[in-house]
Amino acid sequence: MAVKNEETCLVTGANAGLGRATASRLAETGAQVVMVCRDSARGKTAKDEIVSGTKNDSIELLIADMSSLASIRRLADEFAENHPSLDVLINNAAVFTSQRIVTQEGFEQMFATNYLGPFLLTRLLIPNLERGKASRIINVTAPSTTRPNLGDLQGERKFSPLRAFGASKASQLLFTYALARRLEGRGVTVSAYHPGIMKTDLNRTAPAPARLISGMINLFAGKPPSVAAEGLVNLATSEVPAETSGRLVHDGKIIRAPFIEDKGLQDGLWRISCGLVGVEETV
Repeated sequence: MAVKNEETCLVTGANAGLGRATASRLAETGAQVVMVCRDSARGKTAKDEIVSGTKNDSIELLIADMSSLASIRRLADEFAENHPSLDVLINNAAVFTSQRIVTQEGFEQMFATNYLGPFLLTRLLIPNLERGKASRIINVTAPSTTRPNLGDLQGERKFSPLRAFGASKASQLLFTYALARRLEGRGVTVSAYHPGIMKTDLNRTAPAPARLISGMINLFAGKPPSVAAEGLVNLATSEVPAETSGRLVHDGKIIRAPFIEDKGLQDGLWRISCGLVGVEETV
């Protein structure tokens, strides 16, 4: 059994790709890892393999659909029942769809899964994070320059798959900046992490030209999830300097982040998001 480091880490999208590699690497450090997966069978397989490979049996599986606010509320309640505190929250789950799909709750799926769901989960778990030890929130995203249209966040009037995906990743950045400002001095850092070009099947439903381009990039420049996970785990487990809060990190360095000075856009998205998920604007 791995030596326990007593930290509790929650990772979404943990049954495959970067999420699974991150959960496995965290387990190797001896942390108690809570894996959040949408599919119970795939999640159980991933959990069992991580336990077997790391000899760390402090691995827990929780099932939730990150595009469903109701499912996320159940997830937060289930987590809080057994874990009064949380040290690391890694919002990693993401999807790409080639057409506009609306969830049962009426949200565009990429907007809901990549941004709104993690927004709600984070808000619900802030009390647990504040009871942790120098806790941190890490949003896995990218330096997207696609400016979210606050008047049409879910592409109801005009929809483009690539633009919707890019806007969802930019929204994660805006959320990182806004939340970092609101949690300053409260013992919780909020960082965005860019894994870089990585071998992934995220774009498997993209139009053929986009799949071809991304496939070539993955083949010749993409790094495996296990390598991309190293930087993420370092950010999650090492002593995090104050200057990384509210910043975008890649390969251990703070990099240029789009919209970081646009507090009007950050706060506008914050207000809309709070209304959509039904939480107070104050944290």
